[in-house]
Amino acid sequence: MSDATIRAVIDTDPGIDDAVAILHALSSPAFDILGLTTVAGNIGIATTTRNAGRILALAGRGDIPVIAGAPAPLSRKGFDTADIHGNDGLGGVRFPEPAVPPLADAVEWLAGLLMREPEGSIDILALGPLTNIARLVSDYPEAARRVRRLIAMGGAVDEPGNVGPRAEFNIAADPEAADIVFRAGVETVLVPLDVTRKVRATRAYTAALRETGVAAAAAASADLIDAYFLSTSGGESRPLHDPCVMLFAERPDLFRLETLPIAVDLGEAPEAGALDVDRKAGSAIAVAVKVDSEGALELLAARLSGE
Repeated sequence: MSDATIRAVIDTDPGIDDAVAILHALSSPAFDILGLTTVAGNIGIATTTRNAGRILALAGRGDIPVIAGAPAPLSRKGFDTADIHGNDGLGGVRFPEPAVPPLADAVEWLAGLLMREPEGSIDILALGPLTNIARLVSDYPEAARRVRRLIAMGGAVDEPGNVGPRAEFNIAADPEAADIVFRAGVETVLVPLDVTRKVRATRAYTAALRETGVAAAAAASADLIDAYFLSTSGGESRPLHDPCVMLFAERPDLFRLETLPIAVDLGEAPEAGALDVDRKAGSAIAVAVKVDSEGALELLAARLSGE
């Protein structure tokens, strides 16, 4: 393992695009994944936790622990996205069952890991609501300060939202958690809809993934992305939201960041979770605002295909 290897925990609510993102990280030599912590988001915690184990089983990585986390937002009722991700959370795509049972209490586990490992050596790659990370900040502030950086998919700045006029799912699912995390001073990179909607897979892209060989990650990802086409209507392509976190972590040169004063709307739907650029109330957050979408798609396909 080189000094440049990204040692990380993936905090996730799998989820079709979560699964593609996780398979990217497991397939890439750039990452050393230390654990998958789960959170309720795309579907309930029992299913997201099972799915994390199923993804690891497909990849033959039973050595990586799955640790069940928050079963609900800090103070709100969560969303149900079975219409998009399917009742199993993975669009009905067949995965093996987990090889190893999950552990309990993601936040305690994460805090212990951060306190054992050298300060500033662990990234958190957040693909779902930020509930677990907010609890880490609140309950284990010393451990939270040892995080190297948090890279989180979430929010919309200039783009319309996907669960409200300005609100994106991950932030809107637990706005209070996002507010706590953004105010905590943890080095954060936010990857919003403004860039993730520009990284889009077509039917031709999934066909090419299948043609690359026998890599299980490529075949499963092609099936997962095709499941998006079946569950959503219109258009010739589908955005790959969560894989953008791994793409940024591995190749930040594919993105352009701006530091913006970000505040989270804590009101009621449909504005709950909307992001405001507010120089008085906002926290300075590095936000991805541009992406080389062609380069991002090429890297994702290469990693999933075992290159």
